[in-house]
Amino acid sequence: MPSISYHDAVNEALERMDDLGYERGAGVDLANHGPMGAEALAVLGYEGEVAGWVERYRVAMPHHEPPAARFPLDPDDESSWRPALGAFDRAGDWERLFARELAGAPWRDVLARWWPRLLPGLFAGLTHGLIRTAHAVRALYGSADGKPTQFQLAELARGLAYWAARYTALPGQARLRGSYDLAGAIAALPRVPGDGGPMHPGVARGRLARLADLPGYAEALDALAVEHAPYLLSEMTAQFSDVYLSHDEVFPVPLIHGVTAPAAARLVLPHLPADQYEPTLAALWQVHTALLLAFTTSRRGEGTGAWRAEPAPELRAELPSLDELGARAVEHGDEHVLKFTEACRREYALRPDPRFRAAVAVAQRRIAPLGK
Repeated sequence: MPSISYHDAVNEALERMDDLGYERGAGVDLANHGPMGAEALAVLGYEGEVAGWVERYRVAMPHHEPPAARFPLDPDDESSWRPALGAFDRAGDWERLFARELAGAPWRDVLARWWPRLLPGLFAGLTHGLIRTAHAVRALYGSADGKPTQFQLAELARGLAYWAARYTALPGQARLRGSYDLAGAIAALPRVPGDGGPMHPGVARGRLARLADLPGYAEALDALAVEHAPYLLSEMTAQFSDVYLSHDEVFPVPLIHGVTAPAAARLVLPHLPADQYEPTLAALWQVHTALLLAFTTSRRGEGTGAWRAEPAPELRAELPSLDELGARAVEHGDEHVLKFTEACRREYALRPDPRFRAAVAVAQRRIAPLGK
């Protein structure tokens, strides 16, 4: 039995990280993963490890200063808030807006109001606006007494604020009126060959900037057929575990979000009106299409099971259990590994596909441990 509860471990972690800005890194703008990683660690059942992990995370990479609020945003006046979407220098204003909203209405009402407004910008921060929001939502409905703490509400305000401030609308619109299932839609998407160099984030950013002109992008948005939300979410997480396994030539972090973004949406959808399900699936498919075109140059082994023949030791023998992989994730410590392991464990419980376990095992090898 843990010596500290999930609720207390997460709340104490949020308090300890209350001073951290939205992003981190010297000369780069990487999302603050601290609250997400701490919450995932607690969900994995390692509540007693959260405090120590938070201290290691804080010193692993410098965080930027929290942005100051400057000009109020009016949530009831679209001409006030809409121009501030995607303006990171307004992050402090967004945080203050959401703090006011959450102080005056139940958090589910605030979420339902803003979800359709933010959804077209789902790619924000490589989907970290959505993911941070989802971890905050799970902490809120996981509260033992049902009463959110000030730090839990502040974390939801920051998740939504980061989403709004890094709001990134992709070109076109996915309508989910095609004839392919997800595997077929992925297979039908033509990849844009590279120049033979490594597929690092700088190359991907260039591709994202000209996404609308890349072959197959517009057609892909209309290729996928809509299905019942929980089923298609499981297809998304399983198929993009396969994508992750198939692309060891890609920098090892970005494609993880093809799994963690729909897994995060699954945490939030039960708290939203039913009419938000299909638009959320469409936005996720658009993000997936962008990830595939930006970061991959061919299908490689996608959909073939080729990963089973990979010489990596973790795939040669019987795959470790997810409990064992959870223990390894805690020892590894990297925030992406923690979040990915927790998401895949949760998805595996709904659909016991071996690709979840294999993808976690491979990610734990490809990604450097915390502080390394």
